[in-house]
Amino acid sequence: MPREVFGADHSFLPHAEILSFEEITRLTTIFLSLGIEKVRLTGGEPLLRRDLQDLVTMLHGLDGLEDIALTTNGSRLVEMAMPLRRAGLKRLTISLDSLDDATFAAMSDSSFPLHRVLRGIDAAQEAGFAPIKINMVVKRGMNDHEVVPMAQRFCGPQFILRFIEYMDVGNTNHWTLEDVVPAEEIVSRIRDVLPVKPLPPNYTGEVARRFQLPEGGEIGIISSVTQPFCRNCTRARLSADGRLFTCLFTNVGHDLRGPMRAGASDEELRQLISGIWSAREDRYSEVRFEQPRPIVKAEMSLLGG
Repeated sequence: MPREVFGADHSFLPHAEILSFEEITRLTTIFLSLGIEKVRLTGGEPLLRRDLQDLVTMLHGLDGLEDIALTTNGSRLVEMAMPLRRAGLKRLTISLDSLDDATFAAMSDSSFPLHRVLRGIDAAQEAGFAPIKINMVVKRGMNDHEVVPMAQRFCGPQFILRFIEYMDVGNTNHWTLEDVVPAEEIVSRIRDVLPVKPLPPNYTGEVARRFQLPEGGEIGIISSVTQPFCRNCTRARLSADGRLFTCLFTNVGHDLRGPMRAGASDEELRQLISGIWSAREDRYSEVRFEQPRPIVKAEMSLLGG
């Protein structure tokens, strides 16, 4: 969460304005009736939500939900990995942009140490998560020299490593195109050291181009900047305060909490969600360089990845 926005004096939302676990579960049930099959818990940092394993348990019991995943910075995994696994969490993604302490601190803009994340990865393996997905955002001049070391460190079958082009999500990361290391350059750097073979997509709409590593692991490249995939995007995002966002690069959230708490039936909420999704025209990544002026976008800490 950007320090210039969420400083020490920031007034955070009252707890009553955040969706309860029961409300999240109810909305998830409605999304399932509209064809959603997978749920990912993101953030900010989702492990800061008290008793998160209880929400996982509630979601795990829903008919039609094929997969529950979670994306975390790993800061609380040592104590949370086993409770989450026992609650029914199926997959785990850990954000890790560097194996160097100073670079890690600069990329994450956080005070918790790198070794805590690495210990969290170990704890997740001990809890039975496999393979564990590792997400690395690549920024030129900051951590791009670690692309190959990361591939070598997480090359085994117990990991899936994802390299993500540095994106202009939100308004506070001071993004420029010069900071972006294109997907093709990332693949080329790895190929210079490790033989990789292309893999087919796991499913329609998968955002990563996949490659197999010689040790049996997998890497993937997410190229939202240089090779946009808006036309195949199937992701809806529900913020903690109950707004539905149809794109990662938008500031327009559609209120679901208000109608739900005002007494809307499941069918009324279903029609509301269906109408919002059917009317979406999001294609920011395809037209980002055609924008006449910068647009205000929601922060990653609100919408997750």
